Amino acid sequence: MNNKLYVGNLSYSTDEATLREVFSPAGNIRSITVMMDRMTNQPRGFAFVEMETPAEALKAIQLVNGQEVDGRALKVNEARPPEQRSNSGGGYGGGNRNSDRRSGSNRRY
Repeated sequence: MNNKLYVGNLSYSTDEATLREVFSPAGNIRSITVMMDRMTNQPRGFAFVEMETPAEALKAIQLVNGQEVDGRALKVNEARPPEQRSNSGGGYGGGNRNSDRRSGSNRRY
């Protein structure tokens, strides 16, 4: 079991202090990260809570999953590792495709 937990279905008003209060009966909390939207800086409705031990993480799932906080029933389960992002596709990368035109070589008249 992983020590890191995914906490979903959060109210936008739920903050780190509230989560610390809710999860502390399960054991020692290593870290809490409430995910924020980059553009608006508003909460995205989920967080990650890292407990000190796998046993405490399991206890937190049993105690908190389904518990109502700020009017929302929390969804708590083991966090999955982040997916690998491929470097292929998307973006505007690439070299300078017009370099032969700018250098004056290979001109066609």
